[in-house]
Amino acid sequence: MLRFAPQAVSLEAYDLLAEVDVFMARGLSTETIFIELLAPAARYLGEQWTADRLDFLDVTMGLWRLQEVLREVAARTAPHPAPGSGRRILFSPMPGDQHTFGTAMIDECFSRAGWNSSLLIDPSRALILSNVAGTEYDIVGLTVSCDCHIGQLKSLIVAIRNVSRNPNVRVMLGGRLLTEDPGLASLAGADATAATALGALELAEQLVAAPFNAAFA
Repeated sequence: MLRFAPQAVSLEAYDLLAEVDVFMARGLSTETIFIELLAPAARYLGEQWTADRLDFLDVTMGLWRLQEVLREVAARTAPHPAPGSGRRILFSPMPGDQHTFGTAMIDECFSRAGWNSSLLIDPSRALILSNVAGTEYDIVGLTVSCDCHIGQLKSLIVAIRNVSRNPNVRVMLGGRLLTEDPGLASLAGADATAATALGALELAEQLVAAPFNAAFA
């Protein structure tokens, strides 16, 4: 799997999909492909960008190819039924975040686990709040990949709680910045953060089942 990540830069989307097909032919599940192949590839691109080994265009195109693979794999494999189908969650990147692959992947993981999951791409603050005000979500999940958005995070979470149609809405945070500093979730006033998609799924189930309080994993 280690050689897959750099191929997101050098191969076209259909060639990447062919590589994924090899792993699926070996018996890897769709969820394993998402979590152990595509997610580490996206993380590799971010690390290379941070280290100035890849430019913005290379990273953007690589993430676009990974997202195309994600959509194709998800479209042709049926999700597993799960008991959480009545629970609603909204995923969104922070307004202004350029790279949204991780947000799309976590949305797909929750949908496949039986959640009624909605996804916003390239949202404005107003769009996030109008969605939260219009639909009774159990959880709102925000991904944060750029430290330039930290200053906006706390005020957005306060606004989400103020306008939410669900007075007990929970807010979960994820993304590169939370992986590097999980304590940011508590400082921003969120209820939870998790380092992986599987951890987020487990924590989300606990949050909606438990009395309102903060939890971190």
